[in-house]
Amino acid sequence: MAAAVLGLWAIGIEARLVYLQVIDRDELVDRGTRQQLNTRKLPGKRGDILDRRGRVLATSVDADSIVAVPSDVTDAPGTVAKLCAVFRDCTGKERHELTERLRNGKSFAYVRRQVADDQAARIKALDLAGIGTLKESRRFFPNGSLGAHVVGYVGLDNRGLGGAEAAYDSEIRGKDGQALVSTDARRRAFNRKEKAPTTGSTIELTIDQYLQHVAERELHAGVIENQAVGGTVVVMNPHTGEILAMANEPTFDPNAYRDATEIQRRNRAVQDLYEPGSTFKVVTASAAIEEKVMPVDTMIDTNPGSIRIGSRVITEASNHNYGVLSFGDVIVKSSNVGAIKIGFRLGTDRLSDYVQRFGFGRPISPDFPAESPGIVWDRTRWTESALASVSMGYQVGVTPLQMVSAVSAVANRGEYLEPRVVHAVYRDGRRYEVPPKVLRRTTTTATAASMTAIMEQVVERGTATMAQIPGYTIAGKTGTANKLVNGRYSLDTYASFVGFAPSSDPAVTILVVIDSPRGVNGHFGGPVSAPVFRRIAEAALRYQGVAPTINPAAPVLVARHDMTKAAGAALPIVDEGAQPSIPDTPGTVPDLRGLSARAATRKLVNIGMSARLLGDGFVIAQEPAPGEPLVEGAPGRLVLARSGSRQAAASQP
Repeated sequence: MAAAVLGLWAIGIEARLVYLQVIDRDELVDRGTRQQLNTRKLPGKRGDILDRRGRVLATSVDADSIVAVPSDVTDAPGTVAKLCAVFRDCTGKERHELTERLRNGKSFAYVRRQVADDQAARIKALDLAGIGTLKESRRFFPNGSLGAHVVGYVGLDNRGLGGAEAAYDSEIRGKDGQALVSTDARRRAFNRKEKAPTTGSTIELTIDQYLQHVAERELHAGVIENQAVGGTVVVMNPHTGEILAMANEPTFDPNAYRDATEIQRRNRAVQDLYEPGSTFKVVTASAAIEEKVMPVDTMIDTNPGSIRIGSRVITEASNHNYGVLSFGDVIVKSSNVGAIKIGFRLGTDRLSDYVQRFGFGRPISPDFPAESPGIVWDRTRWTESALASVSMGYQVGVTPLQMVSAVSAVANRGEYLEPRVVHAVYRDGRRYEVPPKVLRRTTTTATAASMTAIMEQVVERGTATMAQIPGYTIAGKTGTANKLVNGRYSLDTYASFVGFAPSSDPAVTILVVIDSPRGVNGHFGGPVSAPVFRRIAEAALRYQGVAPTINPAAPVLVARHDMTKAAGAALPIVDEGAQPSIPDTPGTVPDLRGLSARAATRKLVNIGMSARLLGDGFVIAQEPAPGEPLVEGAPGRLVLARSGSRQAAASQP
């Protein structure tokens, strides 16, 4: 009997061994490998995003994520209770889902991603079975909401979800690495092999941090002052297509993007459409001048202040009757009737051609993948009424980016540049600058000059006198268009102003759009948006060191000691790269005497100061004096003369 029992026991053991070593071998080997070898992904680190002067707008920092090995968790409900006591904000749904996650017996699960340092430390101190921490890279935006819609934001998986973070995600993200960790029976690591992750490229934007701050500050003030729903500002360099600032109201903090609404995260400047109203008359007038259908001195009868198109009657704003106006004054006074008559003289085909030339009806910048193309009807669908509407800026949907780019073409003597927000890319230790890209010519230089002269009069004596800046000639155009809500026009408007300064050699083109103003300033572009433009333009011109164009100060002439008295004796020119006589010391104002205006201005801007120039030529005197303590943002006063000698400069007090 005993022999039989032992025989059966031996047969059972042999059968089990055969089963484990033959039938179930592959599964056991796989399980052993999973227990002894643990493969972990090492996320690549995202490259930085900088402004045009190298100031950091977005960077990556290390953060702890709480992770679990569910197969090692012995008491899932108890573990969840202790974790939530540390988190303090667990919902009932989250507790249930986390408990189920820790019960599934898998080898890895996230508990919570990118927690605060103090929470990670407290969870480590609990020493819970199967619970640990994992270092991950978290995106950090040091300036909070500054430039949020341009810079964008990043999700927990380290992928860009908006702005430049999304548009250039493949460049910025870098490549993930991998770690292979061998462990013993007690899960103690004894061997580690890894493929290191790579850091992504650094992107340098065209945005200037200071101008972005000014644009956001003044837009916010304009929205509050006019009790508006929101608004947009775009600041562009018309000669390069570079976007120097792009502000939207409302905005959000990309560090906490999940707390923001979709409306707050929406980039109005490239995603929202609006009917531009009278700012679009710049396109109508430019087309008429270019096609020579109306000389600029043509007189246009706008009596009796309205025009009938079939059964539709279109009137002037506020029911004005401007009578007989010159072509230029149609734009200066912003006459709807006059603009319609110009549009009729052009005709559908020609006006449609220029609408396309000026960049409407299609995306215009590869830097904004979510950009709306706008709405422009196919010319075959243009009725007489549609032609009248488009001529004065209705029945066409545009983005703020499209509108500022179109007017920048006028500022740039008729050349249309591709708008862009990326200035350079740093890859493998090298800097690759993105060059300006001319897409086409909208009009001749002569037409652009004529249009600029008309737009100057808009600011000088027309609807935009509140955009005037003492010492500078400004060209611009106001616009007011009723909002289309559920297929019907409401009483709310888009009040806008777009202009460039100085008009003779523009440094900036600025568009201001205020959505649904309801304050004491009314709802027209002149009193609502033009003052916002003025404040931003004043700061931009001062910051960039642009000298006044109206009655500039006379140059200061300084005689050289060794100068001959012969009439017409030539003055020597000092090389722009001449070195100052007083060595530069960090934290102090450098010696700029003897430098050209451009070199001196560039040097001041690089240290955070602005420049005010008197005269022309080379610097012969400066304030603050060389060696004085540096105050960032303070103005520097430079006196220039056509004598660049070091002796002349040194002799000044």
